[in-house]
Amino acid sequence: MKMKSRYFIWMCIALAALAAGCSETISDPEPKAQRVIVIGIDGMSPDGIAASPTPIMDFIMENGAYTLTARGVLPTSSSPNWKSMISGSDTEHHGVTSNKWEKDKFILPAATTGMEDIYPTIFGVLREQRPDAKIAAIYDWKGFGRLLEQSALDYDSYKATGKEKLDEDETAQLAIDYILSEKPDFLFVHLDHVDHAGHQHGHGSSHYNESVTKADTLIGNILQAAKDAVIYDETLFIISADHGGVGTGHGGETLDEIEIPFMLLGPGVKKGHTIDHQVMTYDNAATVAFALGVEPPYAWIGRPVKSAFE
Repeated sequence: MKMKSRYFIWMCIALAALAAGCSETISDPEPKAQRVIVIGIDGMSPDGIAASPTPIMDFIMENGAYTLTARGVLPTSSSPNWKSMISGSDTEHHGVTSNKWEKDKFILPAATTGMEDIYPTIFGVLREQRPDAKIAAIYDWKGFGRLLEQSALDYDSYKATGKEKLDEDETAQLAIDYILSEKPDFLFVHLDHVDHAGHQHGHGSSHYNESVTKADTLIGNILQAAKDAVIYDETLFIISADHGGVGTGHGGETLDEIEIPFMLLGPGVKKGHTIDHQVMTYDNAATVAFALGVEPPYAWIGRPVKSAFE
């Protein structure tokens, strides 16, 4: 009987220690980077990268961690996939099931809501946990703005410019200017021209490949801005896409449409590391949260890509 009593006491001590350790991990995550810049290229497929001159992305893969077989979500349309990327969840959770989705017009309601009446994104999560953080969304496709909590932003490219349409050059320049002037804690840059090339000329066409090379150049310009602002060494960069394509379209269930690149470069990231496990687009937001040391919402299903870090 005494043996059982001692065993019970030791088990209680062990479980209490384990609970304390888990509690510390959950409530006080350790930041991996001071800042995060995500650059999302609409419609940029892994095949497009392989078929195009991309010296900047080659450099990122050689000096960071990456996979060219990450996956988006179904349907392989822009709104569901951008929402999944910034929301750490799939379509059945956030309810953005097509490009027709609007905040006041939808079929499936969000499973939960955050600081606004939409499914919580990394923008809102970061604002709630770090009220003083500088947070910006600079995007080419205007529809991207409706997918996130506008009240979480210090800077929104369309509100700031008052324009009805921005192109990739203007968008990249706005990002460069903002990095130089504000040194953001979290910046999301969205570039749309590769998707346009796919729709107009076809995925795999010479025009499409040229648009991928241009995206590579713009990524390089944004990285250079971080160097000029003296924040490069403390910034985690994530490069990804929402979907690929087939012919002049996307939205189907083929690998060409659902596979996307996912690249990381920055402090603590392994060099020349191929991520050998599956990465989903909703792991993007979870990785940003992990890098910045904020706690993701319970509803998120995305997991941080911890294998990419030393």
